[in-house]
This record gives sequence, structure tokens and C-alpha cells, in this order.
Amino acid sequence: MREQVIASRGGRRNPVPAKGFVQRPRRRDNREAASKFSARAVFGYLPLALKFVLAALVAITIVVGYRVAASATLFQIRSVDISGASRVPADEIEAVTRKAVTRTGVWKADLSAISVEIQKLPGVRRATVTRVLPDRLRVRVVERVPLAVVRTAAGHFVWVDEEGVAMGDMKSAERIPSFFIRGWSEEGTEDARKENVERVQKYMEAVRAWEIAGLSERVSEVDLTDVRDVRAQLAGADSQIEVRLGAQDFGSRLKRAFEVLDDVRNTPRGPFVTYVDFQGSHIVVGFSSGNKLSAGSEKTDSQSAESDNSRPTGAMAMSATAKKTTDAVAAKSAKPGQAPEKKAEAPGRIRIR
Repeated sequence: MREQVIASRGGRRNPVPAKGFVQRPRRRDNREAASKFSARAVFGYLPLALKFVLAALVAITIVVGYRVAASATLFQIRSVDISGASRVPADEIEAVTRKAVTRTGVWKADLSAISVEIQKLPGVRRATVTRVLPDRLRVRVVERVPLAVVRTAAGHFVWVDEEGVAMGDMKSAERIPSFFIRGWSEEGTEDARKENVERVQKYMEAVRAWEIAGLSERVSEVDLTDVRDVRAQLAGADSQIEVRLGAQDFGSRLKRAFEVLDDVRNTPRGPFVTYVDFQGSHIVVGFSSGNKLSAGSEKTDSQSAESDNSRPTGAMAMSATAKKTTDAVAAKSAKPGQAPEKKAEAPGRIRIR
């Protein structure tokens, strides 16, 4: 019987290990799992309630830390830098600023609220506050510009600006304007503020017109109680005379009023003039005795002045004629032996055509 030997295949033959190298089997233990341990994996196993507690603790820690940092002495105010203040004392601005940040410090200071408080100071129109960490504040001020002086009901003289805002009493060392405003509303309401703004506008209109005409120094006050009936109180020797100008043409009307006054001064009643009233196309001159002299039909300044020069004593002549007529009528009506009754003098009137 023949024997057959089957040789092993070369592909299944175990490789011969290299000299000096020994292959060992891989250990199956938990060392690899331990190397991949993380806090995130552990956090995933925590209950949901515990997660909320941890989140709350973190938030509380942040808030407390912020408050501690904000109130730390590092952020307590050290200095206030002020610019743009000339009329308003810088000490007042600094005092208001420091008071606002005493408890909060620079870090938590409410800059908008500080600006509002500074703008309440007389003379401050706008204030801008910025933070300069860690311990400084910078304040930039825009001041109000004084335009007029108001005489209040109590007799005080107060500066006001174009918005009708009071800026404090006028000081003796300050330059006095040519004339003051009278008839100011002191109620403090929004309607009163709007009325005062309109009064300032009328005042500036009168200032421009009278400065051009060279008449500002001859006025002491302008009454703006009613802006539709502007009245100028004259200065100097004419301080008892009020010129009622109406609502427009302040320059030409005041100039015309002085021309009429110059003519009336030549009459016996000249020293008793109390007002000159522009009523439409007529000018009415009032006297302290209650009589009136009407100079009417005003066309232009040149025409009026020419007519005045042609009749310089018209008022006196008319007054004398009226007085003679009155005396004659009284003498005729009187009984024999009885003195004629004296009647009030009729007011003289002239018309300038």
C-alpha cells in the first residue's frame, strides 16, 4: 500500500518572528476607558434638578462678583474733568456730579441721569458725561447765552436766554443792556414758557430795529405783557411817557413818536404828556389831565415830518380856539351877575395829511 504525504500550504504557514521580537497578546482591561474620562461625561449622568442648581450657583457667583468689583474702592470717583464752563461755576457742576456717584462709583454711574441733573443748573443748556475708568468722569458743558434782562414782579433783574430760561440775577459788575423786559410770565407752565419764547423774539426784533435807528438809549423798558401790543417806556426826561407801538414796525413807529413829542413839547401841555398811542393810521397823544391830542392819517415818516414842520403850533392854536369857544358859550348861558361856569377844556386835535 502506497503512503501519500500532504504538504502544508505556504499561505497558512505562520510567519517566522524576527529575532529578538516576541509578540504578546493584547490585554483587555479598563485602562483605555480610564484614560478617556471627562467632566462632561460625568455631568451627563447628573439629575436635571442638580444641573439647575449648579447653573443658579454660577449665576449668583457672577452677580456677586460684579457688585463687589463695581463697589470696590478702585472705582470710587477721584476727579471730575469739566470743560466748556465759563459763566456757570465749575464747583457747582462738580458737586452735582460727585453726589450722583457717591454710592454707585464710576463703573455703575448712570451717565444720562447725571447729565439731566447738571442741565438743571441755571445757565447750562446741555451736558455730556463720559466715563474714564477706573476713577474719573469727564463733563462737557454747553452754556446758555444771555440775551435779555427781565424785571420780575418782585423787582429783581434776571438774565434770560433765547429759550426764555432764567439764568440767574444780573450782577452789578455785568454790562447793563439798554432796556429791560417787563411783563414776563413767571408761572412755570409749558404755555408760559412758549409765551416767554415769543416775548424774547419780540424783544430781539425791537433791539435790532432801535439800534439801527439809534434809539435804543432812549428806551428804559419794553412791556411785552401782550406781544400784540408792545409798549416802550422812555428813558431820561421822558421817563413818564409810554409809547404804544402795537405788534410791528417798531423802529419807524418809535421814530415817529419822538417827532410827535418834539412838536407837542412846544405847547403848554407838553410837560404833561403821558403816552403816545398808535391806533391804526392815527397817533393819539395822552396827557395827565385826561385830555387827548390826536395826530392822525400817518402815511410815511417823511410826509409826516414835512406836515409837522408846516404846522408847528397847530396843537396850541386848536387848544386856544377851543378854549375861547367854550368860554363864549359859557358867558352867554350864564345869568346876569353870575360868573360863567367853567367847563373842562375840550381836547385839541390835529390831523396830518
